[in-house]
Amino acid sequence: MFMINRRDFIGLSLKSIVLIGAGSALQSFTPGSFALPPRKKVKLRFALASDGHYGQPDTSFVAHHDNMVALLNKEASGRGLDFTVINGDVFHNDPKLIHPAKAAWDKLSMQYHVSHGNHDMIDESEWEKVFGTRWHYDFKQGDNAFLVLNTADVKGKYVCPDLDWTREHLARHRNAKNLFVIQHITPVKWTEHGIDCPELVEMFSAQPNLRAVFHGHDHAEDGMKEKNGKHYFFDGHLGGSWGKPYYGYRIVEVLRSGEVLCYQVNPAQEAPVNSTTVKR
Repeated sequence: MFMINRRDFIGLSLKSIVLIGAGSALQSFTPGSFALPPRKKVKLRFALASDGHYGQPDTSFVAHHDNMVALLNKEASGRGLDFTVINGDVFHNDPKLIHPAKAAWDKLSMQYHVSHGNHDMIDESEWEKVFGTRWHYDFKQGDNAFLVLNTADVKGKYVCPDLDWTREHLARHRNAKNLFVIQHITPVKWTEHGIDCPELVEMFSAQPNLRAVFHGHDHAEDGMKEKNGKHYFFDGHLGGSWGKPYYGYRIVEVLRSGEVLCYQVNPAQEAPVNSTTVKR
């Protein structure tokens, strides 16, 4: 069943929009005040969705994936998407499920990237055969760099990412205009299902061009948390059996001005669930 507490209910009832600039005060706005910037001002636009849990018993996992693929393809044919990130828990425990899960995502009309989650219980070499990447990898899109980090072992145990690999690749991309990190589990124990990785957080805090870190895993989290001036985002869930009472995704727009707009989408409502503008 979906989990919803009083705080979630109030948040859904108000449908407030929150805009937070680095170092600025918290401000709340009504849904009608949210307006997307003109498309010509957007340099890069991508989506993140997580926790499809393909194959989880007693869930409508096929319908969940079909619906999310349709939503993301609609985004691509409308305002446009350069790519999508599926941020972990691509399938649910059984390694054989990786193939139908990939087939579901292959219906996307745009390029997509994946991260490894704790329920993706498959050997890294087999993962690489299917998706073409190791559990840690990087990619670039124009002058934007992305690090995809691993946060679980083959049995689903939570682990901190490989610190040596991360340190090396943070340095490698220090001159990128914008750097983004994608990892399934948050490295701060500020959520029920987080894990503390203080050395990793210290690296992130010291990286001047790191604009945002994106997580899945915590199905009941769909907002933003800030630490040492860095923004950590969550996107709820697109499947599974618990969490926020909707299946959603997050959109990121990198603007030509240098600002980064991140907003959470609940397909059942017109206004975003929340929105954060990360200033230069």
